[in-house]
Amino acid sequence: MKIGELARRSGLSAHTIRYYERIGLLPYADRDRSRQRDYDASILTWIDFLGRLKTTGMPIREMLRYAALREAGSGTEADRRSLLERHREQVRARVAELEACLLVLDTKIAGYADIEKRIEDHDAHQRTRRNQQAGARQAGSR
Repeated sequence: MKIGELARRSGLSAHTIRYYERIGLLPYADRDRSRQRDYDASILTWIDFLGRLKTTGMPIREMLRYAALREAGSGTEADRRSLLERHREQVRARVAELEACLLVLDTKIAGYADIEKRIEDHDAHQRTRRNQQAGARQAGSR
């Protein structure tokens, strides 16, 4: 597939694909007769994995290290696993931090909801009292 189609299917820009290729994150693409990049569809799986690493906050230098180990092939599995395990622990710590932040947000939102409910209840009570007083005045004037 040509770079435009890879960009469309992967969600990366053609510029990003060329950049990733230049720094070694993506393998160099084969070239067709007119010297245009011609990618195999299997690269989409690798790009998806790189996207997940990026989303979880892995720095490019670590992604490059993983890519180099992957490219080196057999015999690097333990190093690749170790790198991913370290990253997983960082992701877990970040998730725990985000969960704590989410709890604070939920508590704050619930507090505002309680305030709004009390205001609504107060306003409804005031309307009821006014209506009762107006009804009592009308009944007294008859």
